[in-house]
Amino acid sequence: MTTPDQVAMYTTQDGKAHVRLQLKDNDAWLTQKQMADLFDVTTASVSHHIQSITRSGELGAEATFKQLLKVPGQTRSVNHYNLNMILAVGYRVRSPRGSQFRKWATEVLREYLTKGFAIDAQKLKNDGADTHFDELLETIREIRVSERQFFRKICDVIAATSADYQEKKSFKEVQQFFAGIQNRLHFATHGRTAAELIWERADHTKPYAGLTTWGGESPHKSDMGIAKNFLNEDEARRMRRLTTMYLDYAEDQAEMGKTMLLKDWVEKTEAWLIFNEREVLKRYGKRKHEQAVNKAEEEWDAYQRQLDSKVNEIDMKALEAEIKTLKRGED
Repeated sequence: MTTPDQVAMYTTQDGKAHVRLQLKDNDAWLTQKQMADLFDVTTASVSHHIQSITRSGELGAEATFKQLLKVPGQTRSVNHYNLNMILAVGYRVRSPRGSQFRKWATEVLREYLTKGFAIDAQKLKNDGADTHFDELLETIREIRVSERQFFRKICDVIAATSADYQEKKSFKEVQQFFAGIQNRLHFATHGRTAAELIWERADHTKPYAGLTTWGGESPHKSDMGIAKNFLNEDEARRMRRLTTMYLDYAEDQAEMGKTMLLKDWVEKTEAWLIFNEREVLKRYGKRKHEQAVNKAEEEWDAYQRQLDSKVNEIDMKALEAEIKTLKRGED
């Protein structure tokens, strides 16, 4: 679940130590120095406990040891020890910090390593002034309304409730239904279908060709075909909330065991939008999806040419400045 670049931050209850755990190969890793800071003991003490643990056969050295890079301020590989070794050392130091870390690692870190996320429930219950709960809710919404998760959930609901759904024979029809639901949610949020939004906001004269979000570290041409990537912050928040509400409604309908046809689901969706005082899409979109994507990709190409032109202009100015410097030197 984890990638080499992920880290987890742990702060001791007294606030005196902040430890950065590297997350790699579905495990957490610390150096001896970090363990010493964590448990408030000397590095020599940590080293002694590690040797004792491996000599006794409690843990094998190879399975718990790894050389990792990316330690702040260093470029060489440094010895790191995995979570099992960290916990074993924590048992031996017999300090309050050891038991506190074990509790956190068991309840929070283990969950993150296995599931890819973790919820510190006790913190959420007790710290009413913290905005972490609101941030967590927003994160959950983002996960639920990702296109892959949303499509899977809708397929599950349709399979459970629709008499005319067959996963293989009707897959194209399910995709069309899914697109129709998405268009209704987009229209209820900002008054446009997905294709209309892409057509309207893809613009090579704007930063990132009009994109406001994208999938990876930097935007790519493929991001131009996804409508939600053009939403502003307020629209994206409203879209997430509305989509989460719809998923809850759809799952509730499935649990009630009502048998329907796909067209019944369209009618149910429109009735649900009306009940929630949202505007209902009653027309075909002004733009087709393929038409909008083609236009967006053209805008992306124009944006890239514009960037290349700027880079060439900067390079040319730098070259001219270098030539002038050389000429002055010759004079």
